Amino acid sequence: MLLLSRSLRCAIFVAWEAARIFTTTVDIEEDLRRIALQEERLQFHRFGASSAWDLGKRLKEIGEVRKLAIVIDIQLETLPLFYLALQGTTPDNPEWVRRKRNIVRRFHRSSYAIGLMAKQQKINLDALDPRDYAPHGGSFPILLSGTGYVGTITVSGLPQREDHSLVVETVAGYQGRDLSDIALTLA
Repeated sequence: MLLLSRSLRCAIFVAWEAARIFTTTVDIEEDLRRIALQEERLQFHRFGASSAWDLGKRLKEIGEVRKLAIVIDIQLETLPLFYLALQGTTPDNPEWVRRKRNIVRRFHRSSYAIGLMAKQQKINLDALDPRDYAPHGGSFPILLSGTGYVGTITVSGLPQREDHSLVVETVAGYQGRDLSDIALTLA
């Protein structure tokens, strides 16, 4: 068994911790860059009830094929246009949807981006009640070209990065856009 001196163990730990923090910061910066591109490129020319229905159906089909226990919620501002809870969801999932959706309504940015910005301390969320706001991935803004924010597409049931990626993948597919240069890298 190799025995290391206390000072060598401390030096190794400090180096490992510094590398971990640097990698995490770099990963957050890269995710924020890609999310900004997603929000820029995945804007709609128009969005209404039929768009919500088509997107909701796509999310439902993906969820069923992949056997995902997710809640899907699509709203124009406060008008619900599509809502579905797939098999295996819990009463907590609709609450997560509501809280993540509130973040997007407040900031007009993806809930995952806001969570990453808070983690990086670029935005302070202390004034927001955590019972009403959840800066976790899964809610994506519906942005109209030339208009801006008009609603939300929200998924809950997976780890937050996967919730976010599922929404982005579905919107990109609906719009016929290639995701290869803006998809989040594997964590």
